Amino acid sequence: MGSRFGTIFSLTTWGESHGPALGVVVEGCPAGIPLTVEDVQHELDRRRVGQSKVTTPRGEKDRAEILSGVFEGVTTGAPISLITYNADADSSKYDNLRHLFRPGHGDYTYHMKYGHRDHRGGGRSSARETWGRVAAGAIARKILAHAGARVYGFTREIGGIEMETFDESVIERNIVRCPDPVAAERMISAIMKVKEEKNSLGGIVEARAVGVPVGLGEPTFEKLDALIGQAMLSIPATKGVEVGRGFAQSRLTGRESNDPFEIRDGRVRTTSNNAGGTLAGISTGEEIVVRVAIKPTSSIEQDQSTITTDLEPTTVKVEGRHDPSVVPRAVPVVEAMLANVLADLYLRNRASRIDWD
Repeated sequence: MGSRFGTIFSLTTWGESHGPALGVVVEGCPAGIPLTVEDVQHELDRRRVGQSKVTTPRGEKDRAEILSGVFEGVTTGAPISLITYNADADSSKYDNLRHLFRPGHGDYTYHMKYGHRDHRGGGRSSARETWGRVAAGAIARKILAHAGARVYGFTREIGGIEMETFDESVIERNIVRCPDPVAAERMISAIMKVKEEKNSLGGIVEARAVGVPVGLGEPTFEKLDALIGQAMLSIPATKGVEVGRGFAQSRLTGRESNDPFEIRDGRVRTTSNNAGGTLAGISTGEEIVVRVAIKPTSSIEQDQSTITTDLEPTTVKVEGRHDPSVVPRAVPVVEAMLANVLADLYLRNRASRIDWD
């Protein structure tokens, strides 16, 4: 089961939604980086459940413990192991699903592949698994800060309601993490309406990385774009990824699409950024722009047609505590995976030339 991501800076996540604990092992982090559990917890608190009226009320605190790889507040170069204990799992809500396949979930495919599955919240296919990704991303951010880079993200769209203005300072000031406060209120209203209807909404998360050095990316099969795509598509509920102008760029002419070069502030820049900070799969030094399409939450409390493990037709109503839209909580996960990709490529890039300082 593919639970490892990365080459030099790598993470291996483990644990299930309704198991005793979740965790991650991060390897390849250089020694000498200041790191505290508070650094990690800050990011985990942005991802955790029960944050607001638009998220699931499950009461997990997601408290992190660092088990190894850090001594006296500094990384040692050894593998960093982190753990959190599930404290508010209610597996009883899943008893009726033991012999059913929930529409939109991995129940059927896991059952067919492994012949056995954890029906309690989806096991490894649950979004609870992303705890480890975000914890690792907090460490990756430390490496990127050393390179002068940072990553941030926001909700671009929910339920067809798209932002029209951009103010980075308001992203964390509203419960849907939208940089447009007017659109944010409309998104909240839409989520509350669909919540009352026992339904759900999807949307689009955008992540950006600024200050990224030129040269990150490993042609040919491990291009920056390709690794970003893999990282984002591995996140539960993700159904599409685009870099830069993405699909919209296919509707431009070559003249409109190309990003002309110029010298600005003493270094090479481009006058536009349709490419989203990459050329030939290598970072250009411009802002990296990634958009991720998130599908509506699959668990809805409505009757849906399905089949049993004995292939008998039936109906199912998925009860329990579920997000009416996972988009706001997906923002820190998308940020983390972008940070994980960039941190790994930054460390790999140190070996690409003999004359690096």
